[in-house]
Amino acid sequence: MVDTTQYLVLGAILFCLGVAGVFIRRNAIVIFMCIELMLNAVNLTFIAISRSLGSIDGQVFVFFIMTVAAAEAAVGLAIILSLYRRRQTINVDEVNLLKW
Repeated sequence: MVDTTQYLVLGAILFCLGVAGVFIRRNAIVIFMCIELMLNAVNLTFIAISRSLGSIDGQVFVFFIMTVAAAEAAVGLAIILSLYRRRQTINVDEVNLLKW
């Protein structure tokens, strides 16, 4: 059986990979995917702690986080698509939104 500590370590590793991806990469879609990875790492942590405590509170938080993540994905991808149509690039270093 898998221990709660192993889930927490896996969640921490996934979160750190997501943070590293946000800071290192310059592609807007990759940054967006790294943010989603961080959200899923937090979800894994919430479920592991909820399971170890025998409570359903963490699973309720995960439900709301997944709902917000779905809305964020729709809005974020729409913004990235609009940005690509206007600028023909999704590199965040080349995009300056204050100057059209």
